[in-house]
Amino acid sequence: MDLRDQLKNMFPDHEEQDFVMPSDNYGEEKFVQNEPLVCKFEKKGRHGKPVTLVEGFEGSDQEMKKISKKIKTTLGIGGSEKDGIIIIQGDNRDKIMVILKEMGYKTKRVGG
Repeated sequence: MDLRDQLKNMFPDHEEQDFVMPSDNYGEEKFVQNEPLVCKFEKKGRHGKPVTLVEGFEGSDQEMKKISKKIKTTLGIGGSEKDGIIIIQGDNRDKIMVILKEMGYKTKRVGG
């Protein structure tokens, strides 16, 4: 006698129903990026500090912050989002491109 049979004996009036797990993005439209995200390296204008810029994101600011947070927590480095550009400390283009591809975004490497 398995658990299901034991429960039927304990609760004979209960009708069994199929359970459907609700999705996390219930009621939200899935965003589609048309152009690839551009990952480029920049040193000038930041007091000589190297940074990686991710440009070309076409979605909402909230979605951009989610992407930025995912990159920063995965790599364990700092960064910010400003004027539609994700700024990540250091030259991490290759690692960032891998993370973005795993998230389903097309990427394009620019410079060096």
